Amino acid sequence: MHRLQGPFYDDLTVGTVLPQLPPATVTEADNLAYRTITGDEHRPTADASLYRSMSGSTGSLVNPGLALQLSIGLSTSATRYAIANLFYRGVLLARPVEVGEVVETTTTVLGMSDSRPKGDLNRGKVLLGIETTGTNGPIASYQRCALLPARGDAPGFSDDVGSADSAPAPDYASAIPAGWDLSGLPELTLGVGETFADPMRDHVDQAPGFARMTFNQAMVHRDSSASAYGKRLVYGGHVIALAQASISRTMPGVATMLGWGRCNHVAPAFEGDTLSFTHTLEAAEPAGDGQMLTVLTKGYREDDEGQTELLDWQSVLYHR
Repeated sequence: MHRLQGPFYDDLTVGTVLPQLPPATVTEADNLAYRTITGDEHRPTADASLYRSMSGSTGSLVNPGLALQLSIGLSTSATRYAIANLFYRGVLLARPVEVGEVVETTTTVLGMSDSRPKGDLNRGKVLLGIETTGTNGPIASYQRCALLPARGDAPGFSDDVGSADSAPAPDYASAIPAGWDLSGLPELTLGVGETFADPMRDHVDQAPGFARMTFNQAMVHRDSSASAYGKRLVYGGHVIALAQASISRTMPGVATMLGWGRCNHVAPAFEGDTLSFTHTLEAAEPAGDGQMLTVLTKGYREDDEGQTELLDWQSVLYHR
């Protein structure tokens, strides 16, 4: 069987290590493409002189959102035939990534659980462990759960793959960059418990291009005939990236992202959707030269029928 003809759910077992996709050298052009697609205003990425004065480095920063999206895309040798990606959990971005690093990802099956068939199609949940490294060491680690079709009969797996909330939280404080001077960043204006609705709604476009640039091989993002909806599904990370761009407007003093507490894709998104976001500051605690924030973001499709929730996402940020 050629590697592109799978894997299906019943091709996998716990402990399977998926073939790696090509390592990718991250360039400034990738930063620009990411900004073009998302509108992300992350200041240390957009302004290399700010990053250098803040960090003491002589390099340039890869947008932390792009670093995670590339990590996810490089894990999709496991999910070419995915019906949906159900959740992410325990996402730790261990350190900043700089332009010029070579990034690669290892994907391992951690658990499997048969799902209810849909018609004649047997399906199952696959819990994946993701480890991403770069030229300068480990970058990201997390778990994600995908729903995959089976070729034939359900194999009878019944592992407890849990939910987005069921994994222990990583040590986010360990990812705070040492010695960064955040005085050049804007101060936080939201208070703990406050919710801010971003008045700038955004439009989903260039979705196949985003999937391609991150090496995302899930067919539902490229081929409408592979989707149960009769049209291409937008990569869930695209919605997250637009949500993070909204955070960059709402909280412009973000130095970097430390990880995601959880991420639920509540409903599918499609090319042409108009999205809106709200952000609730759940916690803020002193850390390094600034503070570590926990932010709950909700994303919605806005159309003639009203609001439909698409995204339930908790991020952990390092902010002035």
